[in-house]
Amino acid sequence: MESANETASVTEFILLGLSAHPKLEKTFFVLILLTYLVILLGNGVLILVTILDARLHTPMYFFLGNLSFLDICYTTSSVPLILDSFLTPRKTIPFSACAVQMFLSFAMGATECVLLGMMAFDRYVAICNPLRYSVIMRKATYVPMASTSWAAGSAASMVQTSLAMRLPFCGDNVINHFTCEILAVLKLACADISINVISMGVTNVLFLGIPVLFISVSYVFIIATILRIPSAEGRKKAFSTCSAHLTVVLVFYGTILFMYGKPKSKDPLGADRQDLADKLTSLFYGVVTPMLNPIIYSLRNKDVKAAVRNLVSQKHFTQ
Repeated sequence: MESANETASVTEFILLGLSAHPKLEKTFFVLILLTYLVILLGNGVLILVTILDARLHTPMYFFLGNLSFLDICYTTSSVPLILDSFLTPRKTIPFSACAVQMFLSFAMGATECVLLGMMAFDRYVAICNPLRYSVIMRKATYVPMASTSWAAGSAASMVQTSLAMRLPFCGDNVINHFTCEILAVLKLACADISINVISMGVTNVLFLGIPVLFISVSYVFIIATILRIPSAEGRKKAFSTCSAHLTVVLVFYGTILFMYGKPKSKDPLGADRQDLADKLTSLFYGVVTPMLNPIIYSLRNKDVKAAVRNLVSQKHFTQ
């Protein structure tokens, strides 16, 4: 009963953000706002062309449309809050809003991990078993694959958010982050979080370890198949169909590994600098990666570039 009362007493959290670096806040407000607009425009255009252009009604572009929609949802769950924190002297968020924001961010991140694995399977079938591609990757297969990604990510987020927000918080409600990032929130709990740690470890294995392993194995077979193609032109054409996905995977997982895999500094001054670096890396992961995805797919994909040009020319023609 006492624990419940302690939890109920925390009605809001304070987001520290870049409060210790006020000179950076206005600069980053402009940079993040511009990046967010590019994310909305780039991913919005990709979604539009994959819907309107009949040539892009294939499994690969269906997954790409899902990835673009996911990136819009992910950034929208956090960027408005980040922008507001740059302009507001007291950066607070209600307890319930913190739970919603945590759920959405975690769900989108987990969903992207699974979706990238599904996209790797699509490229594996296309390269390694092209004659059976249309049979294996029919609509009855790839639509449930995408749906499973969303359902799995949402379920994992619901579990983690529920476990985190049921904990008692006994006074210290300052989150050393831009948003209600789950690890930052767990540090404020005044109760045993061993269940949360174990649950998070299992989730990391399921949503990070297994997809990375699956993607790695898929690309071992893909690269082996490409190297067996006799002509250089054939190898180049085959690799071009999966190079964009591989680039997105490397950026996405590379940023995650950099964020959580580097050693912590024991020096107080070094810790302050590292704290700032961690926050800026988190910003990169949260906004730059979703911005790069449509750019990577547009620059490396002739079909997407042709579809965008066709969409622009149709707009000019109607005007």
